[in-house]
Order: sequence, then structure tokens, then C-alpha cells
Amino acid sequence: MYYVLKRLAFYLLAAFVAITVNFFIPRLTPGDPASTIVATYSTSMNAESLQALKTAYGLTDDPLVQQYFTYLGNIFKGDFGRSLSQFPAPVLSVIGAGFGWSALLGLTAVFLSFIIGSGLGALAAWRRGGFFDRVTPPVLLFLGSFPYFFLALLLFYVFCFKLGWFPMGNAYSSVNPPPFTLAGIGDVLLHLMMPAFTIVLVSLGPWTLNMRNAMIGVLSEDYLTLAEAKGLPPRRVLFDHAVRTALLPNITALGAAIGGVFSGQLLTEIVFTYPGLGYALMRAVSAVDYPLMQALFLIITLSVLAANFLVDTVYVFLDPRVRAGGEA
Repeated sequence: MYYVLKRLAFYLLAAFVAITVNFFIPRLTPGDPASTIVATYSTSMNAESLQALKTAYGLTDDPLVQQYFTYLGNIFKGDFGRSLSQFPAPVLSVIGAGFGWSALLGLTAVFLSFIIGSGLGALAAWRRGGFFDRVTPPVLLFLGSFPYFFLALLLFYVFCFKLGWFPMGNAYSSVNPPPFTLAGIGDVLLHLMMPAFTIVLVSLGPWTLNMRNAMIGVLSEDYLTLAEAKGLPPRRVLFDHAVRTALLPNITALGAAIGGVFSGQLLTEIVFTYPGLGYALMRAVSAVDYPLMQALFLIITLSVLAANFLVDTVYVFLDPRVRAGGEA
């Protein structure tokens, strides 16, 4: 418990630093888009109109320290201001429109990659030197070495455009989000398959290779030899002893992968026009929309910290050495 509380304090401090940096960096760089907009209209608007425009865009002449504490208060209230590129929509509503779709696509792809890759790596190590071990990891690494944009476009062209097996874009068929029915869920899953498949395909190589290498190291440990000498079934030795220990490096990587869900799908969402946060981030950067960019960067940072804290907590239950070290 002490170890978990210590890690929680560290991540809370890291989150505070991230929020502070997220505030100061845009304000320390020269110029901002809202000031440019105000300057554009300054010759055709009177002082009262300019002040109203600055207020609408959230511009203020208050001291930087006062702005900082106002910013912190707004963060805790969930107020990230208004999007400059989609004005007057609040930033939170813009993010809310794509958050669920990014989470659905990213988490589905990450967990499928983790489960399938770890399983293939464990099987390759258990039968090391055989045909499966010689073929599977190199083929998966070869597929993952392709430029992702090219591979996604190729799969999109073959399976969506030429064969018509999957939809050519969006997250659902209708104009409005589908209802929560079997037909609606099936429609969403059909649109999800190709974007998720492309991410899984290019991600399997590292997951498989990392698990294989960890398993080979674990299989040489004395406690596995003892388990086999006791007459335990091979399947129990594999899953209850070898896989549980060898999974630890992949679980660490899983935390980073979950944290990068909202930033690592940009190309996927562009190719398949999937309405997630990666696509929203691309549009925000193109439009120099600082409030939206700040909110997205903060979400990405906090998601990485939260995922790593979750992994540290899981480690306590999977590895007694971590628990013992934290209590020492």
C-alpha cells in the first residue's frame, strides 16, 4: 500500500508540472491566433467591439500569474475555453465529440495487440527453434516495418474500395450516431474493424518479439525446472509460472501504449476518416487553435500518467519483489 501511495504522489506531482508547462509554453511563444484575428479587425471595429471580441476569444490583459491561477481554476471546473477554429463551440464539446471514438478504436487495438502478440510470443518461446518460432516473429516484424500510411492506404484500397467488404469511412453509416441496439452496435463494429486491424497488424511484431525474449529468459530459471520435476502438466507450467513472469515487460509497454491511445492514431483516423481526437488534433494544429491544442496535449499527458500509475499498481499484485521493495 505504501508503494502505491508513493507512486500516486509522484504522478500527481507530474500532472501538476504538466498542467503548468501546458499553460506557460503557448504564452511564452511570440504571437497567438486570437491576437491575429483581433488585429485583422482592428481597423474596422471600434474599441468597444474589439473588447467584446477579445472577451469572446478569452483574451485578457491580466498579469501572467493571475492568468495562471484563473487557468488552474478553470481546469478543475472542466472549462478549457472556446475553440478558435470552431468558434464559438467550447473546447470540451469539441473533444467530447471525438473522445469516445478514439478510446474505442485505441483501446480495442491495444488490447488485441497485447493479447495476440503476447500469446504468439509465448508459444514461439515454448517451441523455440521450431517452424512457428522461425517464421512468426520475422514475418510480423516485416509487416510492422512497412510505412504505416502506405500499408493503411493499401488495405483501405483493397478491402474497402475494391472489394467493398468494409465501409469507406466514418464510425457509423447514418448521419447521427446509431442507437444502442444490436443493429447499431454491429454497424459501429463493422466500421471499427479495418482501422483496428491495421493498427494491430503493425503492432504485433514488437509485442511478439518482446514476449518471446522474456519467455526464453524465464524458461531457463530453476523454479520452472522444479515445477516440471514435480510433474506439473506442461500447460500449467507455461501459463501459471512462465507466462505470468514473462508478461511483466509487456505490461510495462501496455501502460505506455494505453497512454498513447489519443496521440498514436492520427494516420489511422486520417486514412479511414475516423472521427477521433487524432483527427481533431491535426485540424487544431493546422488552424493554430491553441485552446484546443492545449486541451488535447493535456489529455494525452494525463492519460499517459494515469496508464503508468495503473501499471505500477498492477505490478504490486504480479511481482511480490516490488511489494517487498516498497515496504522496505
